[in-house]
Amino acid sequence: MNKVLVITGGSRGIGAATALLAAAREYTVCINYRKNQAAAEAVVDEIKSKGGNAIAVAADVSLESEVKNLFKVIDEQLGPISALVNNAGILEKQMRVEDIDAARLHRIFAANVVGSFLCAREAVRRMSTKHGGHGGAIVNVSSAASRLGSAGEYVDYAASKGAIDTLTIGLSQEVAEEGIRVNAVRPAFIYTDMHADGGEPGRVDRIKESLPMKRGGQPAEVANAILWLLSEEASYTTGTFIDLAGGK
Repeated sequence: MNKVLVITGGSRGIGAATALLAAAREYTVCINYRKNQAAAEAVVDEIKSKGGNAIAVAADVSLESEVKNLFKVIDEQLGPISALVNNAGILEKQMRVEDIDAARLHRIFAANVVGSFLCAREAVRRMSTKHGGHGGAIVNVSSAASRLGSAGEYVDYAASKGAIDTLTIGLSQEVAEEGIRVNAVRPAFIYTDMHADGGEPGRVDRIKESLPMKRGGQPAEVANAILWLLSEEASYTTGTFIDLAGGK
């Protein structure tokens, strides 16, 4: 049976690393992106150059109409999905809570929380045995920020990831008897471009000495955990978390 994986925010960082590893493990991959078509197509080209199969589909996951269209394209071009990685998310400039406005909160929660809910909904509608599906797996990309709080930097981002933790637990219980497993990874201090979005590209190097492991993590290390949770090796694992934060 063809294994079809959807990765939101798959054009860079953890999403791109996950796409490449999944393709190497014989998944057909849909790489969702919001703006950076060139980066998404570069991941697709790399997958195809190694004999894999992938497509790139643009969609802002915070918008319901675009999420519906994303999954419609997947249905038409790739067939039934078997896995979803909710990876798309945004981070804004480091800021104390007292300086955050409502517009920023709406942006953060729309992208990070609403998007994950909408994509999970569409995946469940397709994978659930209750709806005639064959089951599958969902991995949500949360963050260690959900339990650390990110004081003085991104409390709003941390709070959005706390919501993802709750989604993971609640949804896992809803669909456990319908053949779907739902788990999450909680990375932090990973070398990705996201830190530049927060205004400090070198953040990992600044923080790494305070971590028990004394180093930052690589996107491929997170991808390995995600692929394990998607695999049959994790067949009795649902509603749980893998922390990838160097011991923090």
